[in-house]
Amino acid sequence: MTYYFVFCKEELLLEKKSDGSYTIPLCEEPPTEVKPWTHQMSITPMADGTSVITYRLDNVPDIVRSQIVNGKSYEMIGLRKSYYKLEKPLYLKAGKCQELLYWDQNTKYCGVCGAPMRMDTDISKKCTSCGKEIWPQLATAVIVLIHKDDEVLLVRAKNFRTDFYGLVAGFVETGETLEEAVAREAFEETGVKITNIRYFASQPWPYPCGLMVGFNADYVSGDIHLQRSEIAKGGWFRKDNLPTIPEKLSIARMLLDSWLEE
Repeated sequence: MTYYFVFCKEELLLEKKSDGSYTIPLCEEPPTEVKPWTHQMSITPMADGTSVITYRLDNVPDIVRSQIVNGKSYEMIGLRKSYYKLEKPLYLKAGKCQELLYWDQNTKYCGVCGAPMRMDTDISKKCTSCGKEIWPQLATAVIVLIHKDDEVLLVRAKNFRTDFYGLVAGFVETGETLEEAVAREAFEETGVKITNIRYFASQPWPYPCGLMVGFNADYVSGDIHLQRSEIAKGGWFRKDNLPTIPEKLSIARMLLDSWLEE
């Protein structure tokens, strides 16, 4: 039996079980029609050894339109929303599948000689002409909860789709340590200087291919001067006057929850 992680655009195929819970289709053959040119990627198996295959469809599969097929029903749902419906190991594996499909789509040809690339291992490709090897690349980002006495600094980025506040965050630059990136982003985005930067946890962030590294830090000096090109709002908040904060799936929420539980 194999878990099939099937994507269509940004949505994932889920099987709805009789008790109302959701899972990834587990079967001997692909749960949807697969075209001859569809690239089915074999991914690292689940912890219990169950094999994993992922592929992408151009259109919503018939089994979703048909509602019930062989006593089973299926839905397409966004990867973020699947966090609330899948067991955590399946959600994390879905994220890895999404990242590898994105990488596969964007590495069809060699960046050196232009020849077609082919899969060499489950996470690497080799050029069919010059032999250049490539692996998926992660975009590493840092995110920090800044503390000032009984308050924390929260910001609302301009690209947030809803009116919630998150944490200072940004990508690590070449030649920079994680801690240097944290201090730089804090100063660039808010104008404050920080100290006592301490690691909290990390999280895969497959939107589309990131690794979020979380930190706590303490305020040192500076008034808030927002980087208006990226940040719409920002300010200091206590536990009793928090605005809307990020949803449970994010490391931003994990940092905030840890602070709230103190």
